[in-house]
Amino acid sequence: MISVDGAPADVTIQQRLIRFVTRANWVLFVLFSVAGFMLFSRTFAMGVVAGGIIVTVNFHLLSKTLRGALTPPYLASHNAVLAKYYMRFSVSGLIIIGLIWKQIVNPIGLSIGLSVVVASIMLATIVECKNLIFKEAV
Repeated sequence: MISVDGAPADVTIQQRLIRFVTRANWVLFVLFSVAGFMLFSRTFAMGVVAGGIIVTVNFHLLSKTLRGALTPPYLASHNAVLAKYYMRFSVSGLIIIGLIWKQIVNPIGLSIGLSVVVASIMLATIVECKNLIFKEAV
């Protein structure tokens, strides 16, 4: 199926979803952080902030890695992409362990912060399904 601008419809949906998720990450991060500081203790709020920063930065770095690896003419090997992924995963794990070990953050607040990307992906899915249902109804 071709969209109005001549690009395949799947590409425009994918680009729209990525753009939505990227923006929603930052919006939800700010909302969760403000709510954490207003409603809970400082360590809980710091957990939300730390988790949100970790997951959002990881999401953006993964996006950058995949975009660079999959853009011709410099296609990267899957081993290079996996190595970067596991390196980021390991560093994130060490940061999380350090934050909890030194009791800088509340683990539950950290978990909520780490859920920012999942929440934005779920929100994007709901919005896109709503758009598809109402588009077909018209």
